[in-house]
Amino acid sequence: MKPAPDVATRESTGKPTLKTISQLSGLAVPTVSRALNDAPDIGSNTKALVRRIAAEIGYVPNRAGVRLRTGRTNVISLVLSTEHDMMNHTARLISSIAGGLQGTPYHMIVTPFFADDDPMKPIHYIVETGSADAIIFNQIKPEDPRVAYLMERGFPFATHGRTIWSDKHPYYDFDNEAFGRLAIQALVKRGRKRLLLIAPPAEHNYGREMLEGTRDEAAGAGVTLLSADKITSDSTADEVRAYIGDLLRDDPTYDGIIAASANATMAVVSAMEAEGFDVGTDIDVVAKEAIPFLKYFREQIIVVDEDVKEAGEFLARAAMQAIRQPELPPLQGLELPIAPDIDIPPARHRILKRPDRNTTKA
Repeated sequence: MKPAPDVATRESTGKPTLKTISQLSGLAVPTVSRALNDAPDIGSNTKALVRRIAAEIGYVPNRAGVRLRTGRTNVISLVLSTEHDMMNHTARLISSIAGGLQGTPYHMIVTPFFADDDPMKPIHYIVETGSADAIIFNQIKPEDPRVAYLMERGFPFATHGRTIWSDKHPYYDFDNEAFGRLAIQALVKRGRKRLLLIAPPAEHNYGREMLEGTRDEAAGAGVTLLSADKITSDSTADEVRAYIGDLLRDDPTYDGIIAASANATMAVVSAMEAEGFDVGTDIDVVAKEAIPFLKYFREQIIVVDEDVKEAGEFLARAAMQAIRQPELPPLQGLELPIAPDIDIPPARHRILKRPDRNTTKA
């Protein structure tokens, strides 16, 4: 008895091949190959059929063979610092980029680099070894050398953040200048007058944008704004907690704090409460986050949402277009933040004279 086509093909190779899918679908092998590679001239119904069969029989492309035939790896590398906010922002970015690549021939790998490493090192490695077809990366500087290098080499990439050359390359960004302005406006509406900003590192473009937005808005509103000088939103929780504790002990008149990451926000609240201040009553805290969490931690925190899910999916599309259709204008997106909901109980008048913490009960 003649074996079924898929069985016959498996017998010689030990695993499903393009020919297996061809025989099961009735399509030519080149058509199957192009459908799996998401070729623009192949119809969506054909692609769906081919992918369904491939999934059912457990077909996995041979990467070495794909590279020999096409010169591509079907890999997109996400290059990330190991220092970044893994609990919130970066974890969400990884998940959303992976989701944006689902159903395509591309796979994501994460390439880490360490704080004491040259950030160019992983970029050079990927380009020189050809280990990926495109790169996605963040923590962008205004004149980012990684962007300059990749544009010069003509290597496909997309950035989570903008440079001074953003009109020439794919990116997706959150408008951090607008976030800074909204944060000041929210605190002013709450009657706050002496404010602290814990901004991202100043060498990153989004840190500069946030600082510019908060400073301009604070000056226009006539309130005092201090930008933390010894910590950033990327500092460790212990560093943030120590800084805020020292600040409030030295000057308890601060009544509003803006924190640019979830980790920094929780450290701020922890330090405040250790010094006897309540969030939302004594001191208002404005934060931005990628995963809904802070309201469960302390409901009184004023939260601005950053849609990192949309960012990741957009960056995945932008990177794929840069690979397949480099002649097209680069995909570019900018998320405008929505003003936070401050419909929470009004702040009470704070009594600055507090009990001496060093006294003990008799």
